[in-house]
Formats: sequence, structure tokens, C-alpha cells
Amino acid sequence: MNISELNPQIVWKNFHALTQIPRPSKHEEKVSEYLYNWGVSHGLETIKDEAGNIIIRKPATPGCENRMGVIFQGHMDMVPQKNSDVEHDFLTDPIKTRIDGEWVKATGTTLGADNGIGVALALGVLESKDLQHGPVELLVTVDEETGMTGANLLSNKVLKGDLLINCDSEAEGELCVGCAGGLDTNATASYDLKAPQTGWKLYKFNIKGLRGGHSGMDISLYRGNSNILTARVLLPLLSKAGVKLISMEGGSLRNAIPRETTAYVYVPADKVAKATRMVAKAAKEIKAEFYMADPDIEISFTRERKGGKKYAEEAAAERFMRAILACPNGVERMSDTLEGLTETSNNLAKVTLNRGHFEVLTLMRSSLDCAKMALSRRIESAFVLAGCKVKFSGGYSGWAPNNNSIILKVMKETYEKLNGKPAKIVATHGGLECGILGAKYPNWDMVSCGPTIMYPHSPDEKLFIPSVERTWDYIKATLEAIPEK
Repeated sequence: MNISELNPQIVWKNFHALTQIPRPSKHEEKVSEYLYNWGVSHGLETIKDEAGNIIIRKPATPGCENRMGVIFQGHMDMVPQKNSDVEHDFLTDPIKTRIDGEWVKATGTTLGADNGIGVALALGVLESKDLQHGPVELLVTVDEETGMTGANLLSNKVLKGDLLINCDSEAEGELCVGCAGGLDTNATASYDLKAPQTGWKLYKFNIKGLRGGHSGMDISLYRGNSNILTARVLLPLLSKAGVKLISMEGGSLRNAIPRETTAYVYVPADKVAKATRMVAKAAKEIKAEFYMADPDIEISFTRERKGGKKYAEEAAAERFMRAILACPNGVERMSDTLEGLTETSNNLAKVTLNRGHFEVLTLMRSSLDCAKMALSRRIESAFVLAGCKVKFSGGYSGWAPNNNSIILKVMKETYEKLNGKPAKIVATHGGLECGILGAKYPNWDMVSCGPTIMYPHSPDEKLFIPSVERTWDYIKATLEAIPEK
């Protein structure tokens, strides 16, 4: 069965269409054009702004003109992650979806349900002919995953509604009323290169098979970070076994917990046995430590035949590995006010060491700006002490809950009426665009919701089929309950 045949078809056919359009962050031209043409073809007022954001408006059904206007909001880009053994070009290839029991999955890549299914639900509202509703708008932003660029560049005068339903949450039955802010760190340094000696052996170190995941929602699962674990193995090799570091490459995106890291090293001939034993011992310890969080870790140390490349000066290589290990990573503090919520964290997302250039990218998150800035100083200190230059960018504030929210009241009452039980009110450690959008439109009441998605930002991403239909029914009932102004 094709996923477009699932119920409700008005939602699934739109999601299927999105999976066929390449849309990694920073490359949303095709999907932006598709959404624009979609709105025009349905006879709806459609706007494409300078950033590539799409706004589509649908007038109220007769008799509902005085109701408060509702804005549905999502983002068109997706996180491009794939397993190393999968051939897939995210710039040209459609996502290969499959149905596995009650779940929709992709084949070795991210699915793009984050946030394609949220956009598809909103398109269903715009397309439907049998809903009773006031004025409706849809805002679909670009580049949410790597910088929230679309939200940042959005005009504060283009949207007309009063209530915003963000469709970028990932747990059915939860209403999200707050989110963390974020800040990127970029640490860089140069280092001297040295020529290898005759007789040294070239080895490849590789760690893979980690689960990775979303650096907001999944950071509290305490999964392994491939960059941290690689530095943990390399440092004693450099300092105690005479190993020389040629290069290191790990991670890809700031908001994805790194799953795979590769390093190339030279090993003096008389140190090969010792280095091999050290790696085997470290691998055994790491697998035992993460046997629950990351049961499929693979660690290899293999001889390579090609050599000749220069390596990093010994003192610099050790400094950089120590800086990686000293850098705060993972959960820094849990919330004191909401059980189970991560307050502050850092994801050491990407490491590059090659040909005289060292670079590290991290993403901090916190619901408290002061805690975020305190953590930034600690991260800066770790890399400055290693001789790096440190720059911060992409900062954004969080979204504070509004206990008097009209849309929250409506959605709580509607959920309980439909399901016979209360919705769970939560905040997320993920970065939602609501914080940025709320600063531009301070009059808005906002709530975020969505169907159940598991393991976003990783090739294990999957979408729970029954929750999509229930979320669709919930959105329809919510629209019918929106009060007049």
C-alpha cells in the first residue's frame, strides 16, 4: 500500500507529495515553489515572501466570519540524515517510505515527518470542503532546522490571525506551551603539519551504529556522542602510544546528536600491538557503558594501505582532544518546575580536523537565557584554553507559557471531550519557532501539537499511523470550537 492511501487520505496524500520533493535545510526552493503552486491551484490567496516562506489564506466559512483567526504553522525543510551504507542524495532523491505495522518509516534515511506531517495536516484544513471555521492562514517557513531563518526573516505585518497552532510537536495527547532558546558555538583553530616517518602504519578508527537523535528531545536519553567517544579513545593513543592524528570527521548537523565519527592516524610499527590492545579495551568499556542507550555501537581500528599525508603537530592534537573532552555535553540541568523537562543542555555536534584546520560546532539549549549564557562561557573557556577562536551565533530566546491562553483553553476542553481524559500540558527542550514568532506578533496566543513521531533527526524516524487520524479529528474539532472575537 502507498502511504497516500492511508486514512485520512486528505492528509496522507499531501504528506506523500512532500516526501517526493527534496527539501533539506538551505535547499527548499523546490518545496517552496510546490507549496506556492498548491495554494494558487486551490484558489487561495498565496504569498511567497523574500525568504521563501509561504503564506496561504482561506476565508471563513459562511456564518463564521467573526470568529478569531487561526494560523497553522510549520516548516518545509527536513533534516537530511542517512545510514552510511545507504545511497541517497537529499538534493535530488525522493524519500522512500514504507509501512511497517502501525508505523510509517523511511528506508535508511530520515522520513521528514518532522515537519512534513504537520504541514500536511494544515494543507488538509485548507483543502477540506466540509469544515466549519473562521479565517484560516497557513505559514510554512524555510530553514527551521539549521537556523530558524524563515521565522527570523518573517515580516511582522503579513499575518492577520489571532491564534497560532504550531504543528511541530511530536507526541499525540500533549499540548506544548513553551520551548527552549538556543545558541550556536563555533570554535576554530589552525595547527602545524608534520611529515610522517618511514615505516609508520596508517590506521582508520571508526565508531558508528549509535542512535543519535534530536539534540533537544533526545538529549535526556543520554545516548553516546560519537565525537566525545572518539576523543576519549584517541587521547590516550596520542599521549601514551605515540600515535599521530592525521584527521577526524564526525557529526553533520548542529541539532542532531552525532552518530558516526572517523579518524585517521599513524601508528609507529613498534606500537601497533599496544595501540590495537588499547582500542579493543576502550571499545569493550564503551559498549558495556552504553549497552542500553546504544546497543548497536560498532568500533573498528583497521589498517589502511594508502599513506603520505601530513599529520597534526603532537601538542596541538592533544590540546584539541582535551578540549573536546572538557567541553560540556549532554544534559546540564533538569527543570525544577516541570518534571522530566531538560532545562539546559549542549550538543557537541560536529568536529572537523584536517589539513591544518580544526573546527567544532555545538548547539546549546535552555529555557533560561541566563543559564544558556553561563553555559556558553564554560564552552568558550574549554576551547580558548586549547588555543581556539570562539564565535557565537544564531541565538534565540525561548517561548514562555501563557496560563491565560484562549487557544490553550479551547484545545484542552476539546481534547478532553474527544478522548475522555485530559491532554498533557508540556514544554519542550526542542527549539520551536514560536519564540521568534511570538516576539514579532506579541498579540498571538500559541499552542503546539502534532501526531506521534519517534526518533526524528535520525534514520530511525517513524510516524505512528493511528495518531495522524486522531490528530486530524482533533484539529477539526478545535476549529469548530474557536470563539468569536
